[in-house]
Amino acid sequence: MTKKTSAAADQFRALARERILVLDGAMGTMIQALEYDEAAFRGERFKDFHRDLRGNNDLLILTQPQAIEDIHFEYLKAGADIVATNTFSSTSIAQADYDLTTIAYEMNLEGAKLARNAAKRATAHDGKPRFVAGALGPTNRTASISPDVSNPGFRAVTFDDLRIAYGEQINGLLDGGADLLLVETIFDTLNAKAALYAIAEISEARGIHVPVMISGTITDKSGRLLSGQLPEAFWYSVQHADPITVGFNCALGAEDLRAHIADIGRVADTLVCAYPNAGLPNEFGQYDESPEYMAKLVGEFARAGLVNVVGGCCGTTPDHIAAIAEACSPYKPRTASAPVRFGAIRPHRRYSLR
Repeated sequence: MTKKTSAAADQFRALARERILVLDGAMGTMIQALEYDEAAFRGERFKDFHRDLRGNNDLLILTQPQAIEDIHFEYLKAGADIVATNTFSSTSIAQADYDLTTIAYEMNLEGAKLARNAAKRATAHDGKPRFVAGALGPTNRTASISPDVSNPGFRAVTFDDLRIAYGEQINGLLDGGADLLLVETIFDTLNAKAALYAIAEISEARGIHVPVMISGTITDKSGRLLSGQLPEAFWYSVQHADPITVGFNCALGAEDLRAHIADIGRVADTLVCAYPNAGLPNEFGQYDESPEYMAKLVGEFARAGLVNVVGGCCGTTPDHIAAIAEACSPYKPRTASAPVRFGAIRPHRRYSLR
C-alpha cells in the first residue's frame, strides 16, 4: 500500500531545517490556575456522575472546552509552533481511575479538535503555520516493573492492554486532526513501544505516514529512565520507529537535563527535542524558575547546538514559552551527526518485544 504524507508534516520538516521550533508549555499548570471546583470539572454532562472528577484535567476537554482551547491559543500567541493536545491521560487505562473508560476515544477526538481550532485561530491572526501534536502519556501503569515488591513477576498491565488502549487513543487523535503524535514522558520504554506498535498498525491500516515525536523522562540524576535505560540505550530502543524528534521532558529542570540532551544528541540521527520543567518542585509542589531564568538555560541549549525543538513542561506558562522562544531565536537548529531520516514507523513485528 502506498502511504500518504500530509502537507502539514512536510511543512514541519521544512521549517525544522530552517530554525529551532517551539513546543508549548504545561497544560496542568494553566488548568490549576483556573481553580476549578468539582462542579466545573463535572459540567452539565457529568453533574450526577457517581465518582469525584476534580483533577481529571483531560475531562475538561468535554466539560470546559472553551477554556482548554483558549489555553492552547495563549501558548500559540506566546510563540509556540506546536501545541500538544490535552490528552496526556486520555486512555481507557488511565481513565479507569474515574470509571470513564468508555469516553476515551471521544476525549481524544475532541481534544485534537480543540487544539486544531486554536491553531487555526493563531494562524489567522499572524499567518504563521502551526502544528497539533496528539499527546500520548505513559499511562499510570508500567509493563516492565512489578507494582508489588513481594511479587517481582507480577505486572499490572500487559503489552496488548497498552497496545489496544493506545490504538483507541491514536484513532481519536488522528480523526480529530492531529498532525503529529507525541509519545511523551516515557518512564518505561516497554510502554512506549506498545504505543509505537499501535501507531505502526494504524499507520499501515490507514495507508499514511504519521510523524512521531518521542520524549522520555529522566527520573533522577543518575541519568536513567525508571525502567533503567541511559539516554543512548533509550535511543537504540526506539530508533526503529524513525521518529521525527527524540529527546526528554519533565522530571528534571533544564540545568540538570542538559547533559542528557547532549548524550542522546550524540547518537540520534534525527531532530532533538527538549522541554524541561521550570526547575524541580519545591516543598509546596510549586516550580520556582522564572521565565527569564529558564529561558537563559534553554537558550544555552540552543547556543550550544543541542536542540531542534524546545518547550516547557511542568510549571511553565505562556510567559515561559515567550521567553524561551526569544532566547532561542538567534541560533541555528542542531545538525544531526548522520543524515536525518524523516519517515513513519516501520510496522515490523520483530520490534514489539512482547
